[in-house]
Amino acid sequence: MIHKYKFLIILFFLISACSSIPKNTADGCSIFSERYLWYKHAKKTEQKWGTPIYLQLAIIKMESDFDWLAKPARKKIFKVIPYKRPSSSFGYSQAVKGTWKQYKDETGNKLARRTRFKDSVDFIGWYTNKTEKILKISKKDTFRQYIAYHEGWGNYKNYKKKQKVILLAKKVENQSNKYKKQLDKCSKSLTTKKYIFF
Repeated sequence: MIHKYKFLIILFFLISACSSIPKNTADGCSIFSERYLWYKHAKKTEQKWGTPIYLQLAIIKMESDFDWLAKPARKKIFKVIPYKRPSSSFGYSQAVKGTWKQYKDETGNKLARRTRFKDSVDFIGWYTNKTEKILKISKKDTFRQYIAYHEGWGNYKNYKKKQKVILLAKKVENQSNKYKKQLDKCSKSLTTKKYIFF
């Protein structure tokens, strides 16, 4: 019986550690200090798709602020009665159902979940890589990459008419620059770190 309780306690802490939001989501070094396994997943995505870690983090920061269960706020009837959500966006990356299905079909990652960080950064890598191929936007161009991510490849050409989207993309660009500077300072220690718990 004691062993059963120990197992349940360990399982609880494992789930809590994997699902809770990092304390300081504006600092890349702080995020990976808490979630070292996340760094391994982000690094693997960078190597696989060529998508910089700072771009991956900046997109997630804007889309969900690292909340694995994030969803768009419901619309309200008469500003009071909760109505349906404006889209099927969900999880870290806020991918919609249709695009997530396309990602799973094209990559063969059939068991991918939008609530899992590993799958979410791989999705961002896949998406930004397709953006580079379809729209000829470099993965180092955070501003335009985010606009394509937010608007979709087909609607990208109309973004100049949407001031709100431009402002969001500027925020993502600024945040990605901060992440880049932060990670430049701690990347060596992250690369040489040996122990992985969460």
